Parts: sequence; structure tokens; C-alpha cells
Amino acid sequence: MRFNVHAGHNPAGKVASGAVGLINESTENRRVKEEVISQLRELGHTVYDCTCNNGTGQTDVLQKIVAQCNDHDVDLDVSIHFNSGAGDPAGDDKTTGVEAYVYSASSTAKAYAEKVCQTVSGLGFRNRGVKYSTSLYVLKHTKAPAVLVECCFVDDKDDVELYDFRKMAAAIVYGITGQHIQESQETAPAAPGEETPVGDPKELYRVQTGAYGVKENAEAMKARLQEAGFDAVIVKA
Repeated sequence: MRFNVHAGHNPAGKVASGAVGLINESTENRRVKEEVISQLRELGHTVYDCTCNNGTGQTDVLQKIVAQCNDHDVDLDVSIHFNSGAGDPAGDDKTTGVEAYVYSASSTAKAYAEKVCQTVSGLGFRNRGVKYSTSLYVLKHTKAPAVLVECCFVDDKDDVELYDFRKMAAAIVYGITGQHIQESQETAPAAPGEETPVGDPKELYRVQTGAYGVKENAEAMKARLQEAGFDAVIVKA
């Protein structure tokens, strides 16, 4: 499949950035967006990053996002956002949850939105369901069907404590593709960075985790491997 994916709003600290609470929308939606793109590409899909980082105001940000989206012929546009308005910084042992917007009930994006809400709620978030809006700029002006995902609430302690950007991204990816990244398991794995005491030490076997057309995605995968305790290098083919 072919996707446009973008984080809503300008980056944190700039004009027209996102909601701020216990976490910052414009920081977290970019983390989720990067992980969604990385996982989709690892699954073999074509993905375009249509995020705007230099808008001069809210309207300019939206226009630049839509212009990038409409440069590509895709199956679905995915807009990543975080919600606000829960007003629950202390927590009440209940999440406020996830919701997704599409243009109308007849939009082909509705089925994707429903599935995303289901998969994200499977992480423990309340499922607020699919909502319709003919006024949201991205939903109104993209030529491909679009779904706007409100991952969770930045001002709800329970949402924030449950939230993990990698798990959130994986749930979104599964919602729109029905696919998971498969992590291989060995029966007797070596510890990170170590060799098992078998085999010919004169022979070397390379292990590849992915191949990327965008250097930033390769660097993101390298960082994930290093964070997990594995040595990693980037080699240009």
C-alpha cells in the first residue's frame, strides 16, 4: 500500500505548535510519526512524510501539509495528533482515550479509523470511537481518503502513564494494515554484543535488520538497536 503520514502542527516551541500538558503534542506526534513510517516501510509499504516544520501560522502549516500530501497518489493519508481537554493532571485511574476523525460516514477511511481505535484501545486506552468532521482542513482538502488520529490526551495522567510511542505506532500500523513487525526469536540467543561459542571463528555472517531509502530512517533504526544493547552500523549500499 501507499501512505502519506504526517505529524500535525509545527514543531514544539514554534508558532502554531500543538497542545501542551503533561507531555507535548508536537514532540510526541513526531516520535509516533517516525515510528509509524519506519514500521510501514519495514513491512514493505511506500510511505511519504508530509510533516511541516516551518509554517508561518496555523493556516500555512495546514496548507503545506496538504500540498505535500496531494503531490502523491496514495491509498490513505494518516495525520498523527494528540488530544487535550481532559483536565486530569492528577489522574483518576481512567484513561480519556483515543479517537479518530474522518470526513464523513461514507469515507473509505472510516474502516481504517475504526480499526485504529480498536487496536489503540487494545493497549488499555478508552475507545472514544470514530468522529466525523467536514471542517478539519486536512480531511477536507486531501485528495486521498484521510484519517486523523488523536492518540491520547496530553493532560490526562492516566493516558500519559500508559502511553509508549513505539506501542502506539505499532497499534496504528496494525490498524491500517493488519500487519505487525515480526521480531525473530532464537532458541538459544546470545546476549547483546556477544557470540555463542559455536561455529567457525574465521567466518563472519552479517545480520541485516532493514534497508531504507531515507537516511533518517536508517539512523532511527540504528538508535533503536543501540538502545537495546546491540552494536549497529550504517552501510551505504
